[in-house]
Amino acid sequence: MQADATALAGAIASGCLTSTEAMQASLSACEALADLGAVAYTDAARGLDAASRIDAVASDAPPRRMMPFAGVPTLGKDLGGPFAGFPMTAGSRLIARRGGLIDSDLAERFRAAGLCLFGLTTSPEFGLSLASEPAAGPITRNPLAPELSAGGSSGGAAAAVAAGIVAIAHATDAGGSIRVPSACCGLVGLKPSRGLMPAGPHFGNHLAGIASELAVCRSVRDTSLILSALGGEAKGPFPPVARKDAGQERLRIGLLIDSGAEFPTEAERLAVVEAAGRFLEADVHTLVPVDFSALEAMAATSRRAFADIVCINLADTITRFNLDASKTERLTQAVIERGLSLSARALWQSLNAMVAVSRDLWRLFDGIDCLLCPILSSAPLPVGSFPTDHADTDRHFERMAAFAPLAALANASGFPAVTLPFGMDADGLPLPVQLMAPMGEEALLLRLAARLEQDGRWQHRFPVAGLNA
Repeated sequence: MQADATALAGAIASGCLTSTEAMQASLSACEALADLGAVAYTDAARGLDAASRIDAVASDAPPRRMMPFAGVPTLGKDLGGPFAGFPMTAGSRLIARRGGLIDSDLAERFRAAGLCLFGLTTSPEFGLSLASEPAAGPITRNPLAPELSAGGSSGGAAAAVAAGIVAIAHATDAGGSIRVPSACCGLVGLKPSRGLMPAGPHFGNHLAGIASELAVCRSVRDTSLILSALGGEAKGPFPPVARKDAGQERLRIGLLIDSGAEFPTEAERLAVVEAAGRFLEADVHTLVPVDFSALEAMAATSRRAFADIVCINLADTITRFNLDASKTERLTQAVIERGLSLSARALWQSLNAMVAVSRDLWRLFDGIDCLLCPILSSAPLPVGSFPTDHADTDRHFERMAAFAPLAALANASGFPAVTLPFGMDADGLPLPVQLMAPMGEEALLLRLAARLEQDGRWQHRFPVAGLNA
């Protein structure tokens, strides 16, 4: 049996344990693993109330049968959402933990799927890092090696799921923030197609389309199920995505085993990408070698667009709400200053270049059905590898690019991308791969990811709270 949210939901549905018992197990695990720094805020009473309401409905009643995760405890991210009753700070001392008065459209769907929220996971300040180590605390550590980072910006979510505090958790991705922590912690992380996930009712332009929300998961089947429960009918701000069936045809899998000389990937991590390709090739798919030169300019443009968009977005947020930027981390202040100094012409050029990335990537996919490539250039980095006590924004964004050279490409293009582990290194850390496909092809990605998962090269180290009883 897979130790995942689907298994936990099945145990609750069959009467092996109640939703309340599952919630109590998660709350106990959260307290026992407090030093992990995964959870920034809890409200046990709200969590237990949500669980008791699930328990009050008969397991065979229509409302529960429509809930794929009925009674499963979960956590929101302290950035994104929002979830009513769970006030967010975006990892910053600038924002008091108050508010949380309404559900976002996504939050409503989380609850409708039967998930029971009891807290918020740690995020770096305003999601500006690939490590989840806000000065406001707590510092998130990797459950597989506490001296290492769990990644960011959904690092708290990934640490909580990998450690088994919860089996599934809300996450967001604007520049790799679902996929990078998943890769660090041995999880499945999907960044959905632009326009697939609801972002209302206060979405604005949602970071010019680079950001999306979903979850970090312990299995491909959980990822498929949560995508089905939350995705579609987003009602703006982007056109609806036409989702395609996975199909069973032979696929042309583009194999990229390089990330360029500027931000190289370690040989062991390139080798696992090739191994995954050979594994899929044995399933009668065709491997098509892809040279990094075909993606180099697109990857660089994507990284620049990400930096410009997050800088201008944060500068606008601070000025629009008349917030005191001096209360933020020094790096955050520099990001705000960079955003304020960005000219309209420079921003327009970035946005136009981002549109060209999408078009050029579509042309690349005329010759392939999906792309198999690296997600991380190395093993998870030590805690403290992304310091925020400085004002060098160029250096910070370079550090992010060096760690995840191809992550922003999916965000700029709007294409879906999924990462999952396909083995482990000598230290027992995951060796992840990334799959990317054109918009609407999530089913294709998850079909291939499920096939890789079936080989069993990665096993979760920690049980899920409640399932280990």
